Amino acid sequence: MTPERLIIYTDGASSGNPGPSAIGAVIKDGQGKVISRISRRIGHATNNQAEYRAVIAALEEATRLGAGEVEIRSDSELVVKQLKGRYRVKKATLRPLYQKVVQLIGSLETFNITHIPRTQNREADKLANKALG
Repeated sequence: MTPERLIIYTDGASSGNPGPSAIGAVIKDGQGKVISRISRRIGHATNNQAEYRAVIAALEEATRLGAGEVEIRSDSELVVKQLKGRYRVKKATLRPLYQKVVQLIGSLETFNITHIPRTQNREADKLANKALG
């Protein structure tokens, strides 16, 4: 049985900015039970690109799981504010990633993204850094 509502914690990590990068995500159901984890290297990227790639991977997994309602929690103020329309996407390297997120959001019934402090994002941070090695 697929949960209708998912809460997802995402994080991206880059060594060197730009440099070797990785993503991490923890996908939980509405009761807080972990459904899935993502921890993988993504190659050479900036930290902001890694943050976006983590959101993309998480939304793709949520879609695969059949979720209709998704809440992303991220410690990336830039990504959160860009996706909420508070900041413009100025960097050309981030535009296609932003557009991919918007496309994925379009297939959901409900979407929300919230900025959280790093201290509340330790699990996703740990997964990103583990993949970074």
